[in-house]
Amino acid sequence: MAITASMVKELRERTGLGMLECKNALVEADGDMEKAIEELRKKSALKAAKKSGRTTADGLLGVRMAPDGSRGAMVEVNIETDFAAKNEKFQAFVAKVADAALTCADADVTAALNAAFSAEREALVQEIGENITIRRAVVFVAPAGGYVCNYLHGDNRKGALVALSRMNAEVGRDLAMHVTAMNPLVVRGEDVSAEVIEKEREIYTAQAAESGKPADIVAKMVDGRVRKFLAEVSLLDQPFVKDPNKKVGQLCKEAGVECLRLARFEVGEGIDREESDFAAEVAAQVKASKGG
Repeated sequence: MAITASMVKELRERTGLGMLECKNALVEADGDMEKAIEELRKKSALKAAKKSGRTTADGLLGVRMAPDGSRGAMVEVNIETDFAAKNEKFQAFVAKVADAALTCADADVTAALNAAFSAEREALVQEIGENITIRRAVVFVAPAGGYVCNYLHGDNRKGALVALSRMNAEVGRDLAMHVTAMNPLVVRGEDVSAEVIEKEREIYTAQAAESGKPADIVAKMVDGRVRKFLAEVSLLDQPFVKDPNKKVGQLCKEAGVECLRLARFEVGEGIDREESDFAAEVAAQVKASKGG
């Protein structure tokens, strides 16, 4: 059966794939549109599976808020390169995932989103040619009378959510901006887990022991370092980023609000990026093209 340009155009519109790939699929299916779509879906899944092990350390954050501040959601969707993160279809996908997160009622929001967008993600991996992952998501629901605020940095790669005890949009945005910039670990010192404190204490003990000072002095040095660590990672004890002469706790007290919860995302944080040798890659491709 002759494959016409209009058939190729229709298949492209229905699948979002390239012209040559669509034409070949129609040839293989002898012009059967539905069969061509089925085969392309199979190939898309296989190609997506092959890409699934590739590191995704770039990407974007998506944030969505309920108009009344009663609920907020933040997601991180990763892709392999900064260039692909600028793709309009990838950005639209991030927006859809963020929209879905805002209304998600599952305890494990990330797992629910991955399940809901599995097929769409695979199709997009095939179309863009890079692995894509929904890495993490968080949803804040404000308590009665409470308020959720957000801040998203201009490049959509850093952002934060904060939950307040009552509505105060200005303070909420300032706190979210502070969390984005200063990266506190917890709201208050007592929220730091015993495991984290113990690890820090072990490090400080080893460092202080090298000083050669008596054991009682070493113990005091370690206690001091632990207190300093807790102040540095606790939101309320940090100097406010817009006024370093004032601590965040003082800001909240003056405004009559309590910060109940915080979350901060930065695209790719904690992911080991693969270092590539471009010259070696080119040499390998040349060798392969020559049958070497």
